[in-house]
Amino acid sequence: MRRLGGAFGNELLTLSAALVLLVLLAIEVLTTLDLPAYLSVHLFLGLVLLPVVSLKLASTSWRAARYYTGSAEYRRLGPPQIVLRALAPVLVVATVALFGSGVAFLAVSGTHPLRTIHTFAFLVWGVIMIVHVVAYLKRVLRGGLADWRPGGRVAGSGSRRVLVVGSLVAGLVVAGGTYSLQRSWLSRHGDRGEHDQRAPAAAITTKSSAR
Repeated sequence: MRRLGGAFGNELLTLSAALVLLVLLAIEVLTTLDLPAYLSVHLFLGLVLLPVVSLKLASTSWRAARYYTGSAEYRRLGPPQIVLRALAPVLVVATVALFGSGVAFLAVSGTHPLRTIHTFAFLVWGVIMIVHVVAYLKRVLRGGLADWRPGGRVAGSGSRRVLVVGSLVAGLVVAGGTYSLQRSWLSRHGDRGEHDQRAPAAAITTKSSAR
């Protein structure tokens, strides 16, 4: 991690990854407002997010490990607020459960317990994430682009940029490489949602014709 700029470099990497996640996760959450219509986007973007989420978890886990093992430079940055510290393990578990169940759901057909797990994990994750975003939004907006500005870069900025861009590229490769699997899954699940939407309209039309 020394090549990434030490403790402060780790902070900048976390903020940069968080800024990317802020945008992508906002879009992902918006798709849930009309999931039958945007299920394909929800699925594709969820896979794109996997490496970026992994990068964020790795950077924050590294900081926590270094802080609690007594690293002087990491301890100088200080711990998170007590509430955020208490919520962090739950957020990590909810994140892993959310994305893990989503990926595993791709391999199954029909109604499955994984769907319930995915929904429950999303609800828990969503509540904690609101607290997380409110607490860190100003810091993310202020420092998330620090490594991308031409002047005043901290040592290791190049490596950090490579990691962030690389995680996005890796996500696109994962999503693109599994596109046929996604289409197959959507043909089994997505069409059902569209059929459910069409059914009430068809019933109304039939009743009107009968009159």
